[in-house]
Amino acid sequence: MAQELYSVFQIAERLKLHVKTVRSFVREGKLKATRIGKQYRIARADLEAFTGHPIFPTERETARRHRYVEVSAIAQIDAISPEASSEVANSLSSFVYGRGKTEKPVRVETMYDEEIGRMKIILLGDPKSVSSTLNFLSALLES
Repeated sequence: MAQELYSVFQIAERLKLHVKTVRSFVREGKLKATRIGKQYRIARADLEAFTGHPIFPTERETARRHRYVEVSAIAQIDAISPEASSEVANSLSSFVYGRGKTEKPVRVETMYDEEIGRMKIILLGDPKSVSSTLNFLSALLES
């Protein structure tokens, strides 16, 4: 498991101290730190030992840790005319942009190879949104 390291600036902000004060604690050996290049890094365990109580993540640190899952899907449609390809692309765009602000966005990229009559559709977004877009595409192609 990776060890959490804090910069002198993060420690100063967290403890409401001046950066110079934190640096002097490090230089005097009161606060254990590791020097990486020209900067000090303080491990969570060392900060907890220094303060004498557990250190919990700040709201900003917690906000950075929210998980985001993204799905990419590629659909290939063979034997499709340029006109039908354009209709599919327009319908997909209308579906994606007409979903409203409450749903998560899906990025849609389409390309058409006229020589072989093939359309490729690339979808990027969260799993639920991409799934609903693929369901729409399936229904569109069946009609």
